[in-house]
Amino acid sequence: MATTQPVRAESAEHPGRTRLLPTRSSEFVYSVFALIVSIIVVHAVYVLHVRPQAQAIMQQQRAAMLEDPNYVAERSLYVVLKDYEQEAEIILMLWALAILAFRAREQRLERRVLDADPLKLPEGMKILPEDTREYARLIEALPPRERECLVPRALLAALARFGATRNVQDVSAVAHGVCQSEADRLDSELSMLRYIAWAIPAIGFIGTVRGIGDALSQAHKAVGGDISGVTEGLGVAFNSTLVALLLSILLMFMLQALQRTQERLVLDAETYLDQRVIRNMQAR
Repeated sequence: MATTQPVRAESAEHPGRTRLLPTRSSEFVYSVFALIVSIIVVHAVYVLHVRPQAQAIMQQQRAAMLEDPNYVAERSLYVVLKDYEQEAEIILMLWALAILAFRAREQRLERRVLDADPLKLPEGMKILPEDTREYARLIEALPPRERECLVPRALLAALARFGATRNVQDVSAVAHGVCQSEADRLDSELSMLRYIAWAIPAIGFIGTVRGIGDALSQAHKAVGGDISGVTEGLGVAFNSTLVALLLSILLMFMLQALQRTQERLVLDAETYLDQRVIRNMQAR
């Protein structure tokens, strides 16, 4: 759960005054903790299980090839995953999944607050400038975490502006400004996920370069008939790229799904404000 700390910022309702804004400092702590846990868990699995299994399988396959020249080695998942590039790719993927889970949990809370209709305005009831303080108290009575969500913040800003100016046009501009700011914030917070989605295939290409370099360094042995070094180097090149592309496809799919959910939330919030709040405001 995100925690909040007070930060001074200029109020949208009263430009000359300041108000308290929440910061989500725990998200950074969560992200760092998730990265550390991913590194420890994945490296432990590789050291204790993946690399020993891959080494044993490769030794068995070499022995079988020496005994039978026509032997065709089966493709093993341990051999595909054994290299350092694949380990780094899996660490980044788990880190991205942890961040996605954090963002998805926030979106579920935002959606729950929106569906609950925090203002609970009866059908046909008009909001007068004199009533804004009473409706604002309903929003302020929400739990602190729910009060930080998009719809309560937009409602408080809209009610404060309506009570101050009695102008529905100004209320609409303020409400939509809050929604647009939230859309920009949500988009900017996806930057780390976009970086990870770029870094995973980049690491795969590093593995490709390293594998081809290893293969070329063993070319003199291939001339003498020993092609094992060349094949192992090419295996590193192809396997790292294969794993990177598969993980990148999966991550980009989940990233696009999260981004679509965030955009739909902002649009639904704007629709709620227009149809359930701003339309019912009436200035005498």
